[in-house]
Amino acid sequence: MEFWDIYDIDKKKTGRTMRRNDWTMAPGDYYLSVLGVVRTPDGRFLITQRAMDKEWAPGWWEIPGGGVKAGETSFQAVCREVLEETGIDVSKAAGGYRFCYHREQPGQNYIVDIYRFDMDITMDDVSLQKSEDIDGRLATLDEIRKIAEEGLFLHYNSIKRVFED
Repeated sequence: MEFWDIYDIDKKKTGRTMRRNDWTMAPGDYYLSVLGVVRTPDGRFLITQRAMDKEWAPGWWEIPGGGVKAGETSFQAVCREVLEETGIDVSKAAGGYRFCYHREQPGQNYIVDIYRFDMDITMDDVSLQKSEDIDGRLATLDEIRKIAEEGLFLHYNSIKRVFED
């Protein structure tokens, strides 16, 4: 069973943990997730399409990422998540942490650390984790914006500046 550390709004660990996806958090408690944007030298971004059996937002496009396990740092988590979901090792790539955002929802407050890594990759380098994703591509910012306008890009408004700067 996987556990996540519980954080406060300032992203400080409280010393408590929760079971993964146990959405009975107390007010003021947060879990931490990460997203890892991979940008190629020609300005395209690796995006993945969520599996159709996902409970939430099946078939939507997104950036690889996930929850930070108890005892894991944010950077360790983003490296693990990107590697698990795409087969791409970002641990030594140029770039790194860019910003974070948070959301408050009843029983499910969360903070998301956003990373961007610059790497010379092609889709031949990508090996999708089929339990997570059904498709992937290297998309231009215009293509990502179009998907977002269709309402099919997860958290686009919260993360869009990582593509633009």
